[in-house]
Amino acid sequence: QVQLVESGGGLVQIGGSLRLSCAASGSISSINAMGWYRQAPGKERELVAIINSGGGTYYLNSVKGRFTISRDNAKNTVYLQMNSLKPEDTAVYYCSAKRINSDYWGQGTQVTVSS
Repeated sequence: QVQLVESGGGLVQIGGSLRLSCAASGSISSINAMGWYRQAPGKERELVAIINSGGGTYYLNSVKGRFTISRDNAKNTVYLQMNSLKPEDTAVYYCSAKRINSDYWGQGTQVTVSS
């Protein structure tokens, strides 16, 4: 089992920055990739960014150049640095750990970008 704890969400003004953290514990060695998803009110959950075990990354087109996903293996933590935030970035952000036969999710952290 993998446990994920997100932190770093909050209220920020347009153009501001936040860094989300996701600390993983449990069967960490079984994780193939970790990602960040988000879900805005009235919308479906969407993939924001993924980092795999080799360090490769993927980003949602709308966040490319603004968001950066990274990892600290020593701390078993994945980060999402969010810059130049826009109102449309407002959502609950969820950390996800990917395994061969299962996925694990954190409880989510609210990011609100105010105008």
